[in-house]
Amino acid sequence: MKLTLRGVVFSALFAAILVLFSFAQISLPFTPVPITLQTLAVMLAGGLLGARYGFLSMALVVILTAIGFPLLHGNGGLGVVLGPTGGFIMIWPFCAMLIGLILPRIRVNGIMGYIAAFLVIEIFGSLIQYLAGVPWLMYKVPTYTFAKAMTAACYPFLLGDALKAVVAVLIIVPVRQVFSPARLTGSSSHSVVQRTDARM
Repeated sequence: MKLTLRGVVFSALFAAILVLFSFAQISLPFTPVPITLQTLAVMLAGGLLGARYGFLSMALVVILTAIGFPLLHGNGGLGVVLGPTGGFIMIWPFCAMLIGLILPRIRVNGIMGYIAAFLVIEIFGSLIQYLAGVPWLMYKVPTYTFAKAMTAACYPFLLGDALKAVVAVLIIVPVRQVFSPARLTGSSSHSVVQRTDARM
């Protein structure tokens, strides 16, 4: 399906948000993986733009960084994308795409709907990143055992990622109740939130 101008513009906007969020980082002394807001940008891109444009927005950052643009905390080049944190970076577009595919099927109707939306965003916007990030870190740093890689690239970030998923849900749900994906991207995507009763 062809892209719309509005969709491309919003994709570029969310790519810029990811770049901006990458500068909010805290380095930890025991790991090359910093604490950042990048995961929140991935969650928002998938939840607000849908699968196609969520993927595009994150892919723009990955590709432009790989060819040398200093987009991720002021750095660029293949050395960034293929570095120790490269597993996390390369899976961003797919995380956004999966959120965009699955979240529209969630009926956000009461607390259980919010919990379901949280689980989708947490699983596909956060936990799935570790499936790529941890093995890639072990590949790039051969001295890391699985246990050490989990300590360096997973355990310290779980609580923060869960909080980001909560924030993402609290942003995505009300926005989707007002702005449909078609209005945001000019496409015919389904709404993330399906209004099912007058109390919504």
